[in-house]
Amino acid sequence: MTIAEASRLMEWGASTLQRLEKGQADRIRTIDIQELCRIYGIPAELADGLKGLAQQVPAMSWWHSYDSGGGIPANFDVYSGLEASAQRIASYQSEALGGLLQTTEYAMAVNRLGYPDDSEAQLERRVGLRMQRQVMLTKKVSPVLLDVVLHESVLRRVVGGAKVMSAQLRHLADFGTRDNVSLRILPFAAGVPLGVSTGPFTVLEFGTDSKGHPIEPSVVYAEGLSGELYLERRTDVRRYDRAHESLRDCALDAQASRQLLRAVAKEFITQ
Repeated sequence: MTIAEASRLMEWGASTLQRLEKGQADRIRTIDIQELCRIYGIPAELADGLKGLAQQVPAMSWWHSYDSGGGIPANFDVYSGLEASAQRIASYQSEALGGLLQTTEYAMAVNRLGYPDDSEAQLERRVGLRMQRQVMLTKKVSPVLLDVVLHESVLRRVVGGAKVMSAQLRHLADFGTRDNVSLRILPFAAGVPLGVSTGPFTVLEFGTDSKGHPIEPSVVYAEGLSGELYLERRTDVRRYDRAHESLRDCALDAQASRQLLRAVAKEFITQ
């Protein structure tokens, strides 16, 4: 459907719809999103998620609750959409591996724990989608830049058994040799570099235009037991950027990190 066709059905001028699509609209009304979803034939579940997002547009931070609070359905996957658009991802993982680094077996073990009521077919679908996301790291043209700091506890925490962990750690060691991937281990010996405990977080950057201006504001993502927090305010993003830099500075370098990964992988095999 062209801009002209869609705007005519909305009884708008074409420039109004173009501004909305480019993120330049002064405001986004829920009723407009509802009508556009109807015109485009968007499934009701996805339309509900988009309307929920529209309600949160004026805020510089927003919350996706797993109990459907805030108008966004619990099963609406906000993060994957942002991740797929990112050009650089910087993350700190302190408890478990993020989806972009998981092997199929590790992902299956994590999903079995997270979704105990799912059937085997549903679990396989979840894992399949997670594996598809990893293509953004391995594609030949403009792969996403990934800068990860892993706490050593992630290496030691057993997910899926010793065999799964050994294969997972070897995978990490090999994956860290890619030109677009930086993977460093923060050892126990580093203590608490920030002076406070911090949970896992991810900073997503979306590139710059020809003038060097950000195409979209960077977003900080932090997941909790009851939902996901997204922060866009510049001061918040800078705070997490500095935290990631500090953690990275205290981590082992790339080569030492790979050596530790392979050493721990061998430990699992000998158990």
